[in-house]
Amino acid sequence: MDLPAAAPSPWPLALACLAAFCAGLVDAMAGGGGLIQLPAVLALMPGAPPAMALGTNKAASIWGTAVALLRYRGALQLPWRSISAAAAVAFVGSAGGAALAARLPPGVFRPLAVPVLALVAAFVFFRPDFGALARGRERPVLAAGLGLLIGFYDGLIGPGTGTFLIFALIYALGLDFVGASAGAKAVNVATNLAAVLVFGASGQIRWSWAAPMAVCNALGGWLGAKLALRGGAAVVRRVVQVVVCALLAKLVYDLFSG
Repeated sequence: MDLPAAAPSPWPLALACLAAFCAGLVDAMAGGGGLIQLPAVLALMPGAPPAMALGTNKAASIWGTAVALLRYRGALQLPWRSISAAAAVAFVGSAGGAALAARLPPGVFRPLAVPVLALVAAFVFFRPDFGALARGRERPVLAAGLGLLIGFYDGLIGPGTGTFLIFALIYALGLDFVGASAGAKAVNVATNLAAVLVFGASGQIRWSWAAPMAVCNALGGWLGAKLALRGGAAVVRRVVQVVVCALLAKLVYDLFSG
């Protein structure tokens, strides 16, 4: 439900839509789209409390994630049983995280993400064999456990979830970077849907912004998945490295800037 307000200038919304396109493209390849889109919503959407910014961000980003998943699913053979288990449990975790986010400031939990992301960065940069080859094993219990943890983080904070998922699926299921990115989209659809339902039920989505941003995010997601499939694991790995560095820098800056 939109807050009563005067008709806004079209430029903030246009910039938010551009951010949504870029976020969809990056997120489809390496995760981390929230690093682009969420700050844009927070900065540009007038009169929005943090919970509404989070809800609007989720309502837009789910479409890019879904489009990227459809593009990947038609091109890759993956251990979908384990990925489906992770997605189902992540839905529950994300709903719990979103419910908590509506009551507590998300910044309280941000310091916990810094050491985990530093570990991800160490693997991505110093283990060149990590995510280079696809073995594709089914491990539904482990995948579900990781899905629950990351789903909770996604509902509570959000940015970086796709990157964490890529790392988790490479570790748990033996996928390469392209396969893990595809699997991450399936889990992200579930977590985003749970968050949208929670935020929507409490009126914390500004649909007049979420709808046009969703179109742009979907276009970015389609292009990002296409580029990932064309470039292969080596290209996705390089994009993941950039995203991990940017996300780690952003989290550390937020932590020390208060």
